[in-house]
Amino acid sequence: MSESLGSRLTWGIVGGIARPLLNLLIGKRHEGFEKLPRGGFIACPNHVTEFDPLVVGHALFNHGTMPRFMAKESLFRIPVVGHVLRATGQVPVERSSAGANRSLEAARNLLESGGAVIVYPEGTLTRDPDLWPMRGRTGAARLALRTGAPVVPIAHWGAQELLPRYAKGLKLFPRKQVRVVAGDPVDLSDLAGGPMTRTVLEEATNRIMAALAAQLAEIRGEEPPRVLWDPAAHGQSSTGRDFEAKPDAGTASAADPADGQAAR
Repeated sequence: MSESLGSRLTWGIVGGIARPLLNLLIGKRHEGFEKLPRGGFIACPNHVTEFDPLVVGHALFNHGTMPRFMAKESLFRIPVVGHVLRATGQVPVERSSAGANRSLEAARNLLESGGAVIVYPEGTLTRDPDLWPMRGRTGAARLALRTGAPVVPIAHWGAQELLPRYAKGLKLFPRKQVRVVAGDPVDLSDLAGGPMTRTVLEEATNRIMAALAAQLAEIRGEEPPRVLWDPAAHGQSSTGRDFEAKPDAGTASAADPADGQAAR
């Protein structure tokens, strides 16, 4: 997709600051990015630490793809941060039903113009004790089935050594090594074109999460769990740092159409 002058200038500034800093903090190994789809696609990474967006964004940026995240709308109200997010074309995620539809429409426009949209299908940092991907939410599947855009799983491992899940400080030494692998698009072709029922969305989501878990298993050299972790089944809240707290049954999200975004 073509970038405006303002967007190019902002990306140049952000890249000029972030890339040298990330190169200093971590050793990186990027694989599979040469086979990313041409045109718009949805990138679905696993989510183990709050440092993840920098790792994934760095990998895409280094391979010529400007990373656009589905990001919490509240971030856009932060001075300076909000300006950078808007100037680089990030997509705000609103939590009301009407706002969720606006978010999906903005993501659709970005995909149709050939951009890449990054959606965390888990919707938050994994609650799995061993940091495997947990049960996914339906936002990425919904966007894929609405737009026909390919879904590319992007698995990574190592960033949690630099910034453990919900930690307050970096562990700088020794220098950490991070491996990021872009996989093949998930086949959702047989689910496209029909009614977007809950069953269809859950099947598409399960395929995305299975592909992501299998890809992470290759990186880790371990077997993934046969059944992905379900926070609700373990009495865990779906958002927030205190995820061992009991979920409130009365707080189901009204923004299910955009469910699965970057609420960390």
